[in-house]
Amino acid sequence: MRGRVLVAGFSTRHVVQSAARAGYEVCAVDHFCDQDLFWYTRDRMKFEDLSDLPETVDRMCRNYSFDLVIATSGAEDLTFPVPLCGTPRDRVGRFLDKLDMQHFFEDLKVPVPRIAADGKYPVMAKPRRGAGGWRNAVIRDADKEKHWASLYPDIPYIRQQVVDGIPASVCCVANGHEARAIAVNEQLLRGDGESAFGFSGSVTPFDHPLAGQMIALAEKISASSGCKGTLGIDFVLGRDTPWVIEVNPRFQGTVDTVEMACGCSLFQYHVNACAGTLPEVPEMQEYAARRILFADRDMTLKADLKDLAPVVSDIPWPGTFFEEEQAIVSVSGTGKTRDEALSVLDKNISSVRQYVH
Repeated sequence: MRGRVLVAGFSTRHVVQSAARAGYEVCAVDHFCDQDLFWYTRDRMKFEDLSDLPETVDRMCRNYSFDLVIATSGAEDLTFPVPLCGTPRDRVGRFLDKLDMQHFFEDLKVPVPRIAADGKYPVMAKPRRGAGGWRNAVIRDADKEKHWASLYPDIPYIRQQVVDGIPASVCCVANGHEARAIAVNEQLLRGDGESAFGFSGSVTPFDHPLAGQMIALAEKISASSGCKGTLGIDFVLGRDTPWVIEVNPRFQGTVDTVEMACGCSLFQYHVNACAGTLPEVPEMQEYAARRILFADRDMTLKADLKDLAPVVSDIPWPGTFFEEEQAIVSVSGTGKTRDEALSVLDKNISSVRQYVH
């Protein structure tokens, strides 16, 4: 065993799994506590609201001694009673506020959608805080903006110019002043409804003519950010411009496809980078695709999906109730080409859907 690790945040399974496979003993504080989280942890504690997260972390730390803690989404700016392995709190804050992040990009002079003037449309509206793109929306007139804002009262937001293109990201690791790009990912979004821009999966690697420019920009941004460990830089790929969208100063939702595609351990990369050592760029061994399945109505899952692993992950317990649009399970597929990986993914999704009804 390399040490005992606490992973804390809203969703932790992807990090916990990577850490366990790297030889660490892992405990988790997590909102979901799905079945497969149990497979990779010595212990785990569930919390309901993010406001409960600090107390739950403290309770876990009273039960065990840890060598280090990893913060995932929702826990990035917490103070821990355990040494943090990741971006320090005095560095992470500006990447949790999209307006501060906008100013960071502008100061760095990278291509970023501009803040739109009041009364100008269409715009991309984004709450200043929050991950995953779930509340983002393209708004085309003042009435629609008023309606959108009423859905999230008292939540500050930014208005950016709309840029069209393909959503993508670069997974990097950084040591606080240098960075290395590990993989370029195609991002899969919901594509419709109020969560049209919500993250719903990824394909790794992403072969695109702008991939080289994305890598150069991602390494520049990551090295300048002061972040440590793994982080993701989100892009929208226009016709000839990779527009920088966000810095995610944490393990990303693309962990599964990156590790499947290149056979690497992002967790070990993360730990080593926080100690100052960056990895060599791994060679891609295959294409990997992952998609999240969402409930199309309010429903209770009756089937036990655990026997479908490793095709599925984030495996809910039988009898779990899901509201419409809530994430149910993740499904993956691999292949020698992108098309083959997506074809296998589609077949696996069809198999899983027989049990999700």
